[in-house]
Amino acid sequence: MRCIIANFAFDLTAREVTDAMSGISPEPVTGPSVRIGRRTYPVKQVGAVITRQDRRDFSAGEVTRAMKRLGFTCYPTPEPTPADPVENASGLLGGPTKDS
Repeated sequence: MRCIIANFAFDLTAREVTDAMSGISPEPVTGPSVRIGRRTYPVKQVGAVITRQDRRDFSAGEVTRAMKRLGFTCYPTPEPTPADPVENASGLLGGPTKDS
């Protein structure tokens, strides 16, 4: 399938992406991510591997669109886990927290 990433055309297949990412350890996910096989990778990491370009040259949206078109499952940026409201208030007021 023809995909445009960073104004360059790439003819990619799902198999080529899977093969390119095999043996590569996923980095910590802090933004949008894509599930390839049993692993979840940041889309910027996948884009850098399959295009061999610097991550600043393309957006996460470009790679996400390409991965969705190839049939991969993509996830948005994970929501931050909410802190305990009582602990948060206690910390703001200078009181004891669970750690102390």
